[in-house]
Amino acid sequence: MARPKPAVGVKVKTVAENRRARFEYFIEDVVEAGIMLTGTEVKSLRIGQASIVESFAEVKDGAMWLINATINEFSHGNRFNHEPKRPRKLLLHAREIEKMNSAVTRQGMTLIPLNIYFNDRGRAKVELALGKGKKLHDKRETVKERDWQRDKQRLMRDRG
Repeated sequence: MARPKPAVGVKVKTVAENRRARFEYFIEDVVEAGIMLTGTEVKSLRIGQASIVESFAEVKDGAMWLINATINEFSHGNRFNHEPKRPRKLLLHAREIEKMNSAVTRQGMTLIPLNIYFNDRGRAKVELALGKGKKLHDKRETVKERDWQRDKQRLMRDRG
């Protein structure tokens, strides 16, 4: 009997999250990508020492790369410890890379990592999104809508 297929995108442990991305960008499409890591990088991720706040992804030579993501050095690492801000290769199908690259070049979109997590099989994954930058008035509209939703919930709770 075959093993049951796990659900796609099941996040067991979130390591790093870019909470500001949904405020700064209109998110169009979200894709799950694998990430190539060294041993000490995986150990640092498991203890939660990573930041993707100012990171982005780009296509070079037909491969997708995560740029400017910080994974701190492992405390018990020796001389083979990794460099914290090195570019890391993202693992995607060629069709997905081409689709995202065409959206970036034609429509002026940006590839933003939303979060890094470990799935149920223990593999490190990156949730990558295609986003279009918001203007200042769009950000104000987002804040206004969020405040109105909060006030509306408060009014409904007080009424009954």
